[in-house]
Amino acid sequence: MKRANANDPVAMLQMGIRRYEAGDYDDAFRYVNKAAELGDAGAHFLLTNFYHEGKGVEKDVKKELYHLEQAAIGGHAKARYNLGCVEFNDDRMDRAMKHWIIAATLGYDSSLDALKDSCEDGLVSKEDFAAALRAHQDTVEATKSPQREAAEEAQKE
Repeated sequence: MKRANANDPVAMLQMGIRRYEAGDYDDAFRYVNKAAELGDAGAHFLLTNFYHEGKGVEKDVKKELYHLEQAAIGGHAKARYNLGCVEFNDDRMDRAMKHWIIAATLGYDSSLDALKDSCEDGLVSKEDFAAALRAHQDTVEATKSPQREAAEEAQKE
């Protein structure tokens, strides 16, 4: 709470998540919105859920999309992937492929699946798919460490 009161965006996001899980959507929105104002990409991504579900706020597709874009710009891989899905559903294939390539480069697995299907459908070149695959593998490899692997094993138990 001390860090949240000091306007630490990570602490505010965590407080918002706790309030959300407790069903206090108004307070959750207040914390998450403040974290987003302070530039937290994860907070922007979580705000898309608030606006999509209408919890703590009224449903608002424009605000949902705005926060999705802000999260993607901030480097949130799932937001970038989801933005690609929005573009795909709006039949803007070039933009969708670009978003999915960026998400793959950030290490987001689902974007590879989407790119693979798009490659098979001729929407993305084999060269672009191969480059995205290599970039994805490099990102995943760069995040590996003995400590991370031990933590993942501990979570499984």
